[in-house]
Amino acid sequence: MEQLNKRVRDDLAKIQYATGNWCIPRKHDGEDVLDVAIIGGGQGGLATCFGLKRRGITNTCIFDTAPKGGEGPWITFARMLTLRTPKYVTGPDLGIPSLTPQSWYEARYGAAAWHTLDKISRQDWQAYLDWVRDVLELPVKNEHELVDIEWQDNLLKLTFSCAGGVQKQVWARKIVLATGIEGGGAWHVPDFITKSLPKTRYAHTHEQIDFEKLRGKRIGVLGAGASAFDNAATALEHGAKQVDLCLRRKKIPSVNPYRWMENAGFLSYFSELDDLVRWRFMRRIYDLNQPPPQDTFWRCRSHKNFAFHTGTPWLSVKEEGKEVVVTTPHGEMRFDFLIIGTGFVIDLAQRPELAKLAPHIALWRDCFAPPEDEQSTLLGSHPYLGERFQFLPRNASDPLAPMLAAIHNFTFSATPSMGLSGSSISAMRFGVEKLTFGIGRDLFVQDGEKHLQSLLDYNVDELVSLEPPQCV
Repeated sequence: MEQLNKRVRDDLAKIQYATGNWCIPRKHDGEDVLDVAIIGGGQGGLATCFGLKRRGITNTCIFDTAPKGGEGPWITFARMLTLRTPKYVTGPDLGIPSLTPQSWYEARYGAAAWHTLDKISRQDWQAYLDWVRDVLELPVKNEHELVDIEWQDNLLKLTFSCAGGVQKQVWARKIVLATGIEGGGAWHVPDFITKSLPKTRYAHTHEQIDFEKLRGKRIGVLGAGASAFDNAATALEHGAKQVDLCLRRKKIPSVNPYRWMENAGFLSYFSELDDLVRWRFMRRIYDLNQPPPQDTFWRCRSHKNFAFHTGTPWLSVKEEGKEVVVTTPHGEMRFDFLIIGTGFVIDLAQRPELAKLAPHIALWRDCFAPPEDEQSTLLGSHPYLGERFQFLPRNASDPLAPMLAAIHNFTFSATPSMGLSGSSISAMRFGVEKLTFGIGRDLFVQDGEKHLQSLLDYNVDELVSLEPPQCV
């Protein structure tokens, strides 16, 4: 690993041309102003910070709610054994070979181990991200939860809740929201469950679950996605008596659109398509859904006490004595505990940091009217973004329009506008390139007159002698 760290430093030194800081420092009431504040210290936030650094934008800082090492889902609520992406997919390295997952893995475990590896474990992926953060010396402040964004003097005033309940304010010219899958809304549990059962009877797949307490219990799982199967497998491996997974669809999804999307054309240029074509792409992608990987499905099916039930939506639930009774179109099912894998909703108003701004932000349903037979409430709920991932106002004359332009949405909710981006390893390099180019463009153009003055003031002689060279 020490040799690899040296390789990284050497590689970056070889390509350091024009990566020095060029942004003009600012202060507000005597306080330093960040050029870019990045919210989220997971893979998207780290890659964004590195991408900005490569463009000479170094007055940045990453803020994350979690303690160090707990950013993102990998060692918190993710319950897959390995990543779902192929091992050869690159991400935060941004195309630099010594920073790739393969280089890290080979340095840690050996080239032979990489050769025989199928997919990277989630624990190793977190360790890799921790290494990227450290070897690149990226500035991260942990245990900082963004709770409010205000606009004052053409700057963003960010309020954080820190450890011990202390509030802290930070000024920034730009902000990148790299808050992952749930960054555009909230994890979702259907109302008929939350209104009918005490919280002790169910948990969403993103929550901490004490699986040891489920040993010997009958578990009902709702959902067709990979996380539903991951949680079902984890319950089985912890000794659950019986696990029944139910899904509304009549067939478990089998085609993974992500594998099709992993080409440079789509990853680079999807956002350049017109609205109707993007809408049709996304309807198809969302309709296909992402299936459980084959090994994840086998992880469940290897247990004789596992069953899956297609075409079996849950219509209602109730607590009856020590049991939870679930009503389906095929009759009642009885469980001791429920695990809900119903994903998340896109609703900016449910994000504390965006709640006040949500009424001002343009959504797809505000900007695009699809053909009558191609409606989608889900797609319509996503924010309609500008070409630099920035929020746009619902009303062009909204006085908050400049503020929205300073907020760049690098979460999953950017997908209909920008394609795969910060919450996807597959697209990270392409998304970061577009995002950081756009941020750099804005910062330079805003200070264009100041940069011009810097040129006019520049007076460093390169030609220092008119005499013939001295012979030695």
